[in-house]
Amino acid sequence: MGDEAVAYAVKQCDVDVVSAFPITPQTIIVERLSEYKANGEADFEFIPVESEHSALSVLVGAAAAGARCFTATSSQGLLLMNEILWIAASMRLPIVMAIVMRAVSGPINIHCDHTDLMSVRDTGWILLVTENVQEAYDTVIQAFKIAEHPDVLLPVIVGLDGFVVSHTAEDIEVIANDEDVRKFLGGHRKVPKITVAGKEVEFSLNPKNPFPLTFGPFDMFDYYFEHKRSQFVGLENAPRVVEQVNREYAELTGRSYGNGRIETYRMEDAEVAVVIMGSAAGTAKDVIDEMREEGYKIGLVRIRLYRPFPYQDVVEALKDVKVVGVFDRAQHGGAMGGPLFLDVRAALYDLDRRPVVVNYIYGLGGRDLTPSLLRSACEELFDIAKGKKKPFIMKYLGLRE
Repeated sequence: MGDEAVAYAVKQCDVDVVSAFPITPQTIIVERLSEYKANGEADFEFIPVESEHSALSVLVGAAAAGARCFTATSSQGLLLMNEILWIAASMRLPIVMAIVMRAVSGPINIHCDHTDLMSVRDTGWILLVTENVQEAYDTVIQAFKIAEHPDVLLPVIVGLDGFVVSHTAEDIEVIANDEDVRKFLGGHRKVPKITVAGKEVEFSLNPKNPFPLTFGPFDMFDYYFEHKRSQFVGLENAPRVVEQVNREYAELTGRSYGNGRIETYRMEDAEVAVVIMGSAAGTAKDVIDEMREEGYKIGLVRIRLYRPFPYQDVVEALKDVKVVGVFDRAQHGGAMGGPLFLDVRAALYDLDRRPVVVNYIYGLGGRDLTPSLLRSACEELFDIAKGKKKPFIMKYLGLRE
């Protein structure tokens, strides 16, 4: 299952500290990790806590001291972490966290949508969203290398769809030798060095440093802006590093995911494009194959790196199509449309000849996106392209009105 694949990848990555609090549908990840620890298959410190806020707080301290760290959560647990998410990013701590994406209360719902992930998209974390169990396993391993890269030094979230991926059993290929994973990561976490008062010191809370460092102090207006700019540099470097790590991982395993930032499918001559994230991309590929056989020129762009958003890749992939349907599995919160739709539409704004961009909100609370339902939306996109139907901004797909 997806949760088990994530846990197995973490075990192979030679982490130092795992701290977590259980919440459905993430719980199996940390249950498996605790079993690895209890069985002597891993030697990380497993720290159970009383809340998700505390889980991430523990890792802030551990990562600042130079440890390789991991946690996982979902939904309300992620929301409870919100304060510490900003702190971890601003302190440039390369923590990796799996988010098993789930609807946010209320009313209470434990099934899949992307609203929890969207609620933290501006915290400064790198966000990677996976399609299936294999990619969840692969992306966790890549995430540690991305986070710890000296040009990035930012925490990374790996998102997988609740139940659809987390609790679905699939055959996957794992890296057989744990040492190969650790070699890919460059061994144990290497803490970068910085220059303080003319001397090179480790960027960590290390009592052996000749000069003590302070993490997260009070920061007045005369320096705060510059310190935030430093954090933004890590985000600006991240797309390049994501592509590089994706390429290096392909050399090790033979598996890659587009250029690491987006994956395109049958876009070579597409007149209509579907833009989507997560497990629904698999359904979309099947529908696209079916429609291609019938002569429809349709393709797919799957967003894998959601933050920082790959604007240039999106423009390059969509600049020649007539109509784009952006599918959001998240609440729109009163905006013009869903979060992914707004990012895609903004990316295309400066094109001299912009495609029509429309938004479908689907699958909230775990409602299934069936092939027939998705096909109906794709046919509607072609009606817009042919002038048979007027474009719209946003509509709900599969909702009983």
